Amino acid sequence: MTKHTRYALGFIGAGNMAESITRGVLAAGVYKPGQIIAADPSSQRLALFRDALGTAITKDSAEVAATADVIMLAVKPQKIDEALATISPAISSQTLIISIVSAISTTFIANSLHQRPRIIRVMPNTPILAGAGASALCRGSTATEADATLARNIFASSGVAVEVPETLMDAVTSLSGCGPAYVFYLLEAMAAAGEKLGLDPDESALLARQTIIGAGKLLAESPDSATELRRKVTSPGGFTEAAIKQFEANGFFQLVLAAMQSAQARGRELAR
Repeated sequence: MTKHTRYALGFIGAGNMAESITRGVLAAGVYKPGQIIAADPSSQRLALFRDALGTAITKDSAEVAATADVIMLAVKPQKIDEALATISPAISSQTLIISIVSAISTTFIANSLHQRPRIIRVMPNTPILAGAGASALCRGSTATEADATLARNIFASSGVAVEVPETLMDAVTSLSGCGPAYVFYLLEAMAAAGEKLGLDPDESALLARQTIIGAGKLLAESPDSATELRRKVTSPGGFTEAAIKQFEANGFFQLVLAAMQSAQARGRELAR
């Protein structure tokens, strides 16, 4: 690699999310390995990008900023100040930055750089690691429709992607960002309940896990909505109806709403 090599996409941070996004765009043919460069302080992570994914690598984030047309910020929130300071000298107003750093606004990123580039902010969730992510994106003040389309193409290669106003990103985080944890928590509760009903702990956990996996697969493959699928399982006077009535009597929908409102409020507290 030379200093004059140009790349279509450059990652600042080569962690699991960056890896999953890279695998998605390569599998979908959005980019080729030679069009991507990744920077990270970890030699182990860089070796994976080089050997398993075939991309260019560097430990110098400034090199990525100087050689990539699109820069993907994929660092931890606590590392964002350092990352922006490092890349700032190489950023121009023509640079497109896509950030997946949670709670960091497009305005904060723009104000932290010498030049004001075009910025797209994205909130992916952890199922992107399995190629089944739910991502929402919003545009900074100077980002274009073409920029948003590019970002959608990148993230849709590993799931689904929608565009929302930035004012709704905390709502997105409380729904799809935190959502996998809600599903896992439900699984924990089901497995614990099965055990209390007399099932072997390991068998109860296995049955609960496969039930969640199977329900998700059925939802993915069925033309029916979740509401309709639930109705098909809920026979009048049957087992499922008795359980659903308990959920309703104890305010299940209201509890979920309150939980998501708490997550949204926390997101606003952490926002920069």
